[in-house]
Amino acid sequence: QAVKILVKQINDIERATDYAEEVNEPVVWKKLAKYQLRQKFVKEAIDSYIRAFDAEAFHAVIDAARETQMFDDLVRYLQMCRKKIRDPAVDSELVHAYARTNRLADLEDFITGPNCAQIQLVGDQCFQGGMYEAAKILYNNINNFGRLASTLVRLKMFPQAVDAARQASSINTWKEVNRACLDAGEFRLAQQCALNIIVKPDELDELIRHYENAGHFDHLINLMEHGLGAQNAHPGIFTGLAILYSKYKPEKLMEHLKMFHSRLTFTKVYQACESNLQWSALAFLYVHAEDYDKAAKVMIEHSVDAWDHVPFKEVIVKVNNQDLYYQAVEFYLNEHPSLISDLLSTLPRLNHTKVVHSVEKVGHLPLIKKYLVAVQQTENIKAVNEALNNLYIEEEDYESLQDSINRFDNFDAIKLAKACERHELIEFRRIAAQLYKKNKRFDQSIEISKKDALFQDALKTVAESGNREAAENLINFFVQNNNPHGFAAALFTCYDLVRPDVVLEIAWTHKMMDFAFPYFVQVLREYTSKVDELVNPKTKKPKQQEENLEQSGFQTGPVLEQPPSFPGVPFVSGIPPGMVINPLNHPHLVNSTGHMGITVGLNPGINQPLNQGINTVLNPGLGFAPVVPGQQIDFSSQPGSSEFSGFIGFS
Repeated sequence: QAVKILVKQINDIERATDYAEEVNEPVVWKKLAKYQLRQKFVKEAIDSYIRAFDAEAFHAVIDAARETQMFDDLVRYLQMCRKKIRDPAVDSELVHAYARTNRLADLEDFITGPNCAQIQLVGDQCFQGGMYEAAKILYNNINNFGRLASTLVRLKMFPQAVDAARQASSINTWKEVNRACLDAGEFRLAQQCALNIIVKPDELDELIRHYENAGHFDHLINLMEHGLGAQNAHPGIFTGLAILYSKYKPEKLMEHLKMFHSRLTFTKVYQACESNLQWSALAFLYVHAEDYDKAAKVMIEHSVDAWDHVPFKEVIVKVNNQDLYYQAVEFYLNEHPSLISDLLSTLPRLNHTKVVHSVEKVGHLPLIKKYLVAVQQTENIKAVNEALNNLYIEEEDYESLQDSINRFDNFDAIKLAKACERHELIEFRRIAAQLYKKNKRFDQSIEISKKDALFQDALKTVAESGNREAAENLINFFVQNNNPHGFAAALFTCYDLVRPDVVLEIAWTHKMMDFAFPYFVQVLREYTSKVDELVNPKTKKPKQQEENLEQSGFQTGPVLEQPPSFPGVPFVSGIPPGMVINPLNHPHLVNSTGHMGITVGLNPGINQPLNQGINTVLNPGLGFAPVVPGQQIDFSSQPGSSEFSGFIGFS
């Protein structure tokens, strides 16, 4: 009651304290403590409560101590309280007070002993209050490694933070420690954390952005390269590294794509390569994504970087859009003309006519000659034939041109003939004459042959034309040009076309009767034979004999039944030029080998060519050897031949 009067009525705290000291009773101290606490004399109130050994007002004391930051005194009070009560609030506040007073050893001793403190709650309070050392002790005590890692990061204890994050095994903890290490320049520790982040596909993009924003490109690439070997590596890692190479180390991009193209997300890498103008890599990706149309387009449009002949050939044959074939042809003509033939030989299902026209426009037909020849062997296409024929004319290769027109007939023959007709080489003009002849333009063919003195060709053309006027014109041509041999050959070749009276007039007028005489003999024999058949039908040759003659190669016509013999030369008879002997009527001329020993007057003289085109054999019975068409015979070297010098024996 006295203390009550002193503090309430007199309001003298000092006298009240002296009185409490004097009586030293708990009740007095308790009443004094309450009054002191209300008056904000926290330290004095705590001392009084301790003297009173009273723990009932611990909530009020704790609040007052917190408010006035009297944590040292609060520790004393709470230690006293723990002797009387076991309350989580008391233990928790004691731990907090230890942390506030930085009595970490006492704190650690306390929490390792029996207590009922709310360590997690106090740890969070310490963390929020910046008391990281205390928080570290508390979190470590309860194995809260996530919060421990966060605390260690604040303490700049990065290795320990990484270890704590590893024990926490939380993606958020890894991210927090990684960022802290990265910001602190601890790249090795940051990488250890990041390796646990990049294996999570949803977290990878954010991690890459953080590194890129911080400008740590090399460390990021190094991190991703290490991530490739992770057991749970996913396509995002391979794709992300490809994009990073595209941005910062393009020299490594192709090697990476070749090794890991099967594990990439193509669409993302497409965009990166296109943005960074890496056309070779883009084409490579399109090929392995089996988008061959886009691959071919990239190779054509960006050939400096993306084109290579062998890969391009492999791609172009797989495209779906066949228009790309012709774009490829145009591209090769413009940039790689020396390889165009190889390309064309690779392309399937080509419209060869379209190709020829495209190449012809730019004037590069010679570059595709090999392709044209290959196509011509399998397909008789007009455009191909004409292109090749024109090339042969330009190259003056008349042999190839002749072979082409003989084997492949689908071309404009008249156009080709006109082109050859003006050529300076005689062989091409000869081809022109042949083309005119095939197309029934005999007059043009004959004129070309006459101009080039190709009289044999002219004779054949006239004979094939069956035109009497053309034959007589040719005879007149020979006569006017004083060519008696051509005149005689024309009479023989065009025998059925020329009229005897015209021949007689021309020969007599130009003094060429000697050269016309064989013709007249043949005419005479022909007409007398016809008269004989009319007068005496029995003289008509049996049909079988005629067939035998034709099969044996003998020319039908007037036959000299019994030509005059040369004295002293057995089994050899002389025949005027142009005459044919009937072996059936001369059995005495057949020797033991089945050959006939016959002499025909052909340009009397030595070493004259045997030009009849007949496979001839000299009479073995007279000591002669076999002869092939066109072979020359030197009579001076043939035994027993002196009796008929100037004649050639054949069978």
